[in-house]
Amino acid sequence: MLTRRAALLASAAVPLAPAAFTRPAAAQQPSTLRIAMTLADIPATDGAPDQGTEGIRFMGYTLYDPLVAWDLSSATEPAKLVPGLATKWYQDPADPTKWIFELRQGVKFHDGSDFNADAVIFTLERALNDKSPAFDRLGRSVLIASLWPLVAYRKIDDYKVELQTKGIDTLMPLLLNRVPIASPANFEKVGRDWQAYRKSPSGTGPWKMKAWTPRERAELERNADYWNKDRIPKSERMVLLPIPDVSTRTAALLSGRVDWIEAPAPDSLDKLRAGGCKIETNAIPHMWPYTLNLLPGQATADIRVRKAMNLAIDRESMVKLLGGLAAPAVGCVPSDHPWFGTPSFKIKYDPAAARKLMAEAGYGPQKRLKIKVAISTSGSGQMYPLIMNEFIQQQFAEIGIDMEFQVMDWNALLNTMRQGAKSPEGSQFGAINVSWNTMDPHNAFMRFVDSQLVPPRGSNWGYINDPEFDKLCAEARTTADPAALDKVLAKINTRMVDEAVFVWVVHDVWPNAISGKVKGYVHPKSWYVDFSPVTVG
Repeated sequence: MLTRRAALLASAAVPLAPAAFTRPAAAQQPSTLRIAMTLADIPATDGAPDQGTEGIRFMGYTLYDPLVAWDLSSATEPAKLVPGLATKWYQDPADPTKWIFELRQGVKFHDGSDFNADAVIFTLERALNDKSPAFDRLGRSVLIASLWPLVAYRKIDDYKVELQTKGIDTLMPLLLNRVPIASPANFEKVGRDWQAYRKSPSGTGPWKMKAWTPRERAELERNADYWNKDRIPKSERMVLLPIPDVSTRTAALLSGRVDWIEAPAPDSLDKLRAGGCKIETNAIPHMWPYTLNLLPGQATADIRVRKAMNLAIDRESMVKLLGGLAAPAVGCVPSDHPWFGTPSFKIKYDPAAARKLMAEAGYGPQKRLKIKVAISTSGSGQMYPLIMNEFIQQQFAEIGIDMEFQVMDWNALLNTMRQGAKSPEGSQFGAINVSWNTMDPHNAFMRFVDSQLVPPRGSNWGYINDPEFDKLCAEARTTADPAALDKVLAKINTRMVDEAVFVWVVHDVWPNAISGKVKGYVHPKSWYVDFSPVTVG
């Protein structure tokens, strides 16, 4: 089963906290890696990291391990799923709705307690059993998107668990890479209080928490006893600084106050290179779209409006505006991807065709479409949201669409997404601008178009309700052969584009600007990165 799943995947500025830069560059120790994140706050440290995929990158896979992990060792091959805290998984031959996970033995949590089946059940109870002492509403809101298919689970023995899905679901193991395993012993130690757990977290990961100040910094230290000896960090410490403003991040690297920044200012690339920094990019599974409100009565429920919005954007000019730090998008995945399919609607820049479609939908100079969109100041995969949204706002205006923004913090935008377009908060928006990862079939497609995955279960924010999408999603979950699955997924992307259910803009290349002193970094084709081999000298 591992081989089959691995084969499938082969294919406004927030002020900087004064305390963030208290350590002068001269005091920098060679074994300390300092990173400026795009986030405005430190992600939750309790094993249910918030703030999207960036939260998992910095507070999920550092402090914790999932049952199913990513191999992030290559910059040329797509990241593949590999054993994490589970060494093997397979469907029960007698009942294929049941998945058996055999667990890794000899692993310790940072608090010294043993990882075993009880820890897996504890983590599941946290999100799925509101009668359990471990139940955590905040944790559930983050984890449920990966655990929603489960209808039952049980401990078979100390190192084996059984997870049961509603119907056959061959993709279930893929979801577990976003479920870090927390320590039940530590939960008891801190008085069964998840807020207290955040202050003293305990996972099995390659890094331990040393110090943490919300909105200012987190300091991690090497876990010298990490179970995977090949991934024991080479740096002694890693300091994470939330710096959402792109200019402030860039200035921090140029001044030597940090060693690594995410998403440098596009107009600073030449200056950074002249200062000895490297600009690292790679193709990652990502899309930067508008997720549209398709509820009855919404202007965006009209396919002519949706297609016009897609035809109004000059993506090549957008890429130039971003200094080449993006690639034009014509669907959820690039056109050369096996999941792309053969859509008949071609996403391109054609403002004349866009104006014609708007006129057919009843809009014109005397009746302009007014739409409100929720956007963020920065955040995981959001790239350069203020610049990009203003660019699109101008182009929409040229075809008769007046787009108003409500700008909010990234975590607030995620909360708006999780509440859905039917919620009081969401109903005012015709779209939300949330970037999405497309690393696996569920995350690339099904969570958006399956009618059972409306919030809070999934990311079907706009309430797409299409029997054909539901049929294709059900087919994907029961298709085990990778080649056959590729064909089903291609049909989903084809229909998504032909129905114009999103407005696709660009794909990110996750640019990082890194000091010349940083060695050992591999920029994988993934949203994630392995910090273990990185050193600063």
